[in-house]
Amino acid sequence: MIYWKFSKYVPDTSINDPFQRLLKIFKELLIHTSGDVSEALSWLTQLDKQYNLTDDQYGIADFIQDLIDKGLIQQESAKNPNFKPSAKMEIALRRKALDDIFDQLKKSKRGNHKTNISGMGDEFTSEMRPFQFGDKLDNIAMSESLKNAQINHGIDEFNLTEKDLQVHETFYKSQMSTVLMIDISHSMILYGEDRITPAKKVAMALSELILTRYPKDTLDILVFGNDAWEIGIKDLPYLEVGPYHTNTVAGLELAMEILRKRKNPNKQIMMITDGKPTCIKKGKKYYKNSFGLDKKILNRTLGLAVKCRKMHVPITTFMIARDPYLVKFVDQFTNANNGKAFYSSLQGLGEFIFMDYKQNKRRRKK
Repeated sequence: MIYWKFSKYVPDTSINDPFQRLLKIFKELLIHTSGDVSEALSWLTQLDKQYNLTDDQYGIADFIQDLIDKGLIQQESAKNPNFKPSAKMEIALRRKALDDIFDQLKKSKRGNHKTNISGMGDEFTSEMRPFQFGDKLDNIAMSESLKNAQINHGIDEFNLTEKDLQVHETFYKSQMSTVLMIDISHSMILYGEDRITPAKKVAMALSELILTRYPKDTLDILVFGNDAWEIGIKDLPYLEVGPYHTNTVAGLELAMEILRKRKNPNKQIMMITDGKPTCIKKGKKYYKNSFGLDKKILNRTLGLAVKCRKMHVPITTFMIARDPYLVKFVDQFTNANNGKAFYSSLQGLGEFIFMDYKQNKRRRKK
């Protein structure tokens, strides 16, 4: 007999919890202020005055005290009383970014990441095959196995043998080494658009995805302006744009150097940028040209794209701009590398990043 069993309804108290409501806004402000707690609290106070976020029972001062008590913010040092995000808050920011990105993926109904490659993994395909020594018991298809046993041995003398067992085929599970390049040139905040904040959120979400779901993968993050340098995952919330030009060559050279040291067979570079390369280094001096596509700079950049192709390192470019001459450059760059390019809006940036990462994740190196 089919019946429904009702459990006790437990309401989501976080919706009515003033701390959780303010914390959600505060996390978003922290990313926009590059981890500046004082500025984020100042913005939160202004929002409170305008939209009445708090009441007489719970105010901003109570919220700050709860942040301290819960270990989400801490003093910079004994000499500096200013607050900074704690390691616990940094993890919370990465998880929020990851949740935000996957919310976008659900709403868009995109992200169908199927592959024809099967092998060791934990995601079932629609295919089945006979059991082989070494297969996980969790992968045994019980219904099919019992059906085979009935067909092979009959119902009266039921017997289940190894030859009857069927197992679910799984997607091949490969390892990936990824270098994420983030453009921090001045154009990332020009023209009234904040392009660096979504780039930071994507980097934080991608790092949290790899840390939690693909722990054997590696993710290295670098930023590039006039020069390029590595940053840690913990540094992402504090990332700021500088008065820099765009030295894509320096970023690619550093990315290639990092990937040479990685032993994983699958390697890739992801680059988030909003403009053309405008700078290269010659000895100790910089050669800069912000107008048009300079042939000296362009040739050096395309040369590295070809070099990455020969190293079997695809480059996926996420261009946060759609100017015709920029599109032309990205097309040339992508063709030279035989990579991929996405021209995305600021809202769609995270979605494209994750679609591409998960597709490449399932690519088997031959």
